[in-house]
Amino acid sequence: SEFILLGLSADCRIQTLLFVVFLGTYLLTLMGNLVMILVIRGDSHLHIPMYFFLGHLSFLDICFSSVTMPKMLQNFLSQKKSISVWGCITQSFFFLLCGCAEASLLSAMAYDRYAAVCHPLLYTMVMNRPLCMVMVSAAWGMGFLNSLVNNVFIHNLHFCGSNIISHFCCELPSLFPLSCTDPTANKFLLSGSSAFLGLLTLPLILFSYSRIISAILNIRSSEGQAKAFSTCSSHLTVVLLFYGTALFRYISPASGSVLEQVVSIQYSVITSLLNPLIYSLKNQEVKAALQRML
Repeated sequence: SEFILLGLSADCRIQTLLFVVFLGTYLLTLMGNLVMILVIRGDSHLHIPMYFFLGHLSFLDICFSSVTMPKMLQNFLSQKKSISVWGCITQSFFFLLCGCAEASLLSAMAYDRYAAVCHPLLYTMVMNRPLCMVMVSAAWGMGFLNSLVNNVFIHNLHFCGSNIISHFCCELPSLFPLSCTDPTANKFLLSGSSAFLGLLTLPLILFSYSRIISAILNIRSSEGQAKAFSTCSSHLTVVLLFYGTALFRYISPASGSVLEQVVSIQYSVITSLLNPLIYSLKNQEVKAALQRML
């Protein structure tokens, strides 16, 4: 009827320290992303496609971190680190939904940067509001469908043995080793759907950045090259942080190692914290809008 989440450590003193660290991380994540949303919505200078996507990314990061962090913080201070079976499956559903939606949204943002750098005169015509709405809706839709398919088939598994999860949250790869029935089909489905999502989103990112780099190299002035590169470096940093760890985790969904917990923290916690910092510290328009708001 329930699972036990072992978390990151069994030592009480370390758990207290981890509680303080992750509570601070969660609060900074909420504050940073909320500030980004308020600045983007409140400043008319930022009502362009790039910041439209960035606002949705900030909202998605709030959702992503809120799926796991409150329960993890509770478990740091609890003797019994339990979660109900339905609670666990619900958490895994929203975790996968947010992760897939973020991967798709980053792909849409890469195309937006390609349009801005390679076709600046046609940018507002190419990236019109209806297209932006379709791309954001498609990102959420792909996340929902991917998560729904994988979590529907988790009900075919029968959990009757050990109920101890060697992880801080209920990710699907962590549930497979606890099944009394053969989870091979579920593993194949998860790996296949993750690979399919990667094949849909990564080529668009690679195409966009190959064209962007080519366009930047053709700019004659070093000042122009630096300005064009600064437009894309923030997004490229986020893509590398997120994709590099998430694809590693889901295409080969083994479970139980400390490395996999560190990888999960990277794309579900650290990336959500760093996104507003990366986009605000490296972006003069956001800093100017924040100063105007203050």
